[in-house]
Parts: sequence; C-alpha cells; structure tokens
Amino acid sequence: MERIQSFKAYDIRGKVPGELNTDLAYKIGRAIVKYLNAKSIVIGRDVRKSSPDLSYALTAGITDAGCDVFDLGLCGTEMIYFGTPFLNADGGVMITASHNPPEYNGLKFVKKGSVPMGYDSGLDVIEQMVLNNELGEIAAVKGKAIQKEIMNEFISKVTQFFDAKKILPYKVVVNAGNGCVGPALDALEKYLPVEMIKVFHEPDSNFPNGVPNPLLPENRQPTIDAINKYGADLGVAWDGDYDRCFFFDERGSFIEGYYIVGLLAKSILKLNPGEKIVHDPRLIWNTIDVVTKAGGEAVVSKSGHAFIKQKMREVNSIYGGEMSAHHYFRDNFYSDSGLIPFVLILQLMSHEKSKLSDLVGEMIKSYPCSGEINSTIPEPALMIEKLKEKYSDGILDELDGVSIEFPDWRFNVRMSNTEPLLRLNVESKKDEKLMQKKTDELLKFIRG
Repeated sequence: MERIQSFKAYDIRGKVPGELNTDLAYKIGRAIVKYLNAKSIVIGRDVRKSSPDLSYALTAGITDAGCDVFDLGLCGTEMIYFGTPFLNADGGVMITASHNPPEYNGLKFVKKGSVPMGYDSGLDVIEQMVLNNELGEIAAVKGKAIQKEIMNEFISKVTQFFDAKKILPYKVVVNAGNGCVGPALDALEKYLPVEMIKVFHEPDSNFPNGVPNPLLPENRQPTIDAINKYGADLGVAWDGDYDRCFFFDERGSFIEGYYIVGLLAKSILKLNPGEKIVHDPRLIWNTIDVVTKAGGEAVVSKSGHAFIKQKMREVNSIYGGEMSAHHYFRDNFYSDSGLIPFVLILQLMSHEKSKLSDLVGEMIKSYPCSGEINSTIPEPALMIEKLKEKYSDGILDELDGVSIEFPDWRFNVRMSNTEPLLRLNVESKKDEKLMQKKTDELLKFIRG
C-alpha cells in the first residue's frame, strides 16, 4: 500500500516543505471534512514559522469543502481538545510539531467530543483519500473562517481542577521555552496565589533559546539556574504546544515523569477512592504500588495518546499518565493537559505541606529508573528479537514493544512510532546499583 511519509501513528509530522507543505495541508483539509462529514472544525497553531501558511492552506481546504472553521490562532494543543467540544465542532486540528526541531511541523487531529484520531482510527483513511485524490466536490457554498478567542473559557475549565484557597504562596519558576504556553500562564496567573518567575516567556518562532523540549538535558539548565537564583519552591517547563509539563524540585533536580504519574494518581485517589488509573507499560512498578496503596486500580495500556484515551474511556478511568509527561483527565474530555498537572502538584504540595523532593523521594528510592534512553541503530526490529532471546529467562510481555521482568528488575524496549529509534527503560526494586548495571549491560548489547 502506498504511504505518505509524514503520516505517523498518532499524527502527521515531517520536515517543511519536503514532507509536509501547504499543498498537502489543503488536501488534508478537504479530506477531513469528507471523512468526518463535518459542518465545523476547530483549528489552532503553534509558534513555528511555517504554522501560519499551513493554517491558511488547511483553512482553505476545509472551507472549500463547505465546512466552517473556528480558528483559535496561536494556542496550545489542549485548547483544541477543549475548544472542539466547547464550540460543539465536528473535529479539531492542531498545527504543531511539539518538541521537534524548527524545520518540522505537523497536524494533530480529534473527532467530535475530542475523541482521538490516530493512524488506525481515521488517519489511514485520510491518507488514502489524499493519495487517490478522493477529496469530494468543492462546495457551491464555501464555509466561513471565524476567528475565536476562547482563552478565558479554557482557563476557567482549568480552574475547576484546583481550589486556590488551598494553595500556598509558593515562588515558582515557569519556563515557556518561547513556545505557546506564555499567554496561557498569564491568564492562569490571576487565579493562583503564587509568584511566577517567568523564563523565555514570549512566544518566538526563532526559538532563540533552543527548541522547547525539556527532555533534552541541555534545555533544563535555565530552569535549574532560575530556581537556584530566586530560591524557588518549584520549577516547571513546557514543550512547544504545552500538552506536556516537566517538574523540577526546589533543589533544581529534574523529576522523571514516571514519578509524577504516581504523585498525580495518589493525589486524585485521595479525593476519589476506588477509581481506575491507566498507565503505560514502560515503567510500572511504582505506579502499581502507589495506586494499590491508595485504594485504586491500576490498568495498563499501550503507550500513546490514542491508546491511553481509548483505554480510559473503556474502563471509565479518572486519570491516565505516561512517563513521557502526558497526563490525561476524564473531566478534561479524557484529554492530556500541561496545565492541570501544574496546578494539581501545587495543590498537593500545599495539602501535604511538603517539598516536591520529599513527595517523590520515597518513590525514587523504592523504584529507581533509568529514564528513557534512545539508541539510533540500523535494524531496531531485529535487535528486539535478539533481546528476547538474550533475556528469555525473564517474564515476557509484548503489549507495547517488549517488556521483560525479573524478580528485582525489569526493562521495556520499543521502537519509536515517530523516529528511527529504539527506546529503553529500566527499573529495579530498591537497588539503584542493579538498575544502573543492567542499563549499562543493555545499552552495550543494543549499541554493540
């Protein structure tokens, strides 16, 4: 079957203009209207230089097909997740490549009610429609493009997740990375009793301080420096389209997303005992332990937003978390948010009267982990088979890539859905030396 290179498992993403351009965006606009039988579609865009042109072309395609566009302009992905149901639209498209380098861009899609749309739930059909030029007729009456400003309504939704009276007057470093989150933080600020120390706050398509990807260790230093300089209680940094946020404790230590999943699960189960918590299979022991002790039920799902959201709907889960810093909430249309975890962690720190380092300290000691380590290798699929063979004395699970478990350590290795990489995660039970030893052993084997 013929493929278009930029169509990925969860979205469309590629270099502009070689893999994604205005011509393709226009055709996708036409195709999505036909596929969804849509009368209105919400669109928004991130700060990238190529985003306005792609937005213009996408709008032209959608309106040529006779469908109205609600254009949110510069916004975050979670504003599309909010805006699609809020404006009662038949679908939503966010123009973003999130944390990818500046030469990339992409499109993320949702159906009515912000139900996710991945390659196995609609993008495959749209790809074939584009390839076969089955885009439907150009409508006799074109749709209208309507500018919509919904920031206040969006922030009002976020405020439903916390009680400002229960949050202490913390000093917080917020690093927008020159992505899209600055305006949203400005709007949220007046509802929070905290002092925000703003770093790289203005949206800037040149990304003068590097691409907004706090998972890159070199991008963390400005947040750490600001925490130390101002004696802040907490540091938070966002990716480009702010559907993910990353936490630093009061000492400037970066906290792995894995432990934030446990923390959020714990705080949510405090108020909602007995609920189900969905998590990904890369690192699991801490989450299962925390959820069980808090009286909840841990449910594992394949990684990736389309799978997590689907599983959450299936089991009516209140919260889902991935170690990659995607956090999903039932009361947020089962969608991920980069702002809700921020306010929930502030509330939890205030409730417990504890520093973030104390809240995660026991988890890190009990279940030390490697964090996700990427290796670029020629034949990742073949390497996965070799790993299964080498560690065949462990318990094998193939829900997502390969997980192999031993009594006191386990690992997961999977191929990236968006890049030519093998991703490794290792964890142990109360034995950091063992975790480190096994991580080194696995990397040596993988990288030869």
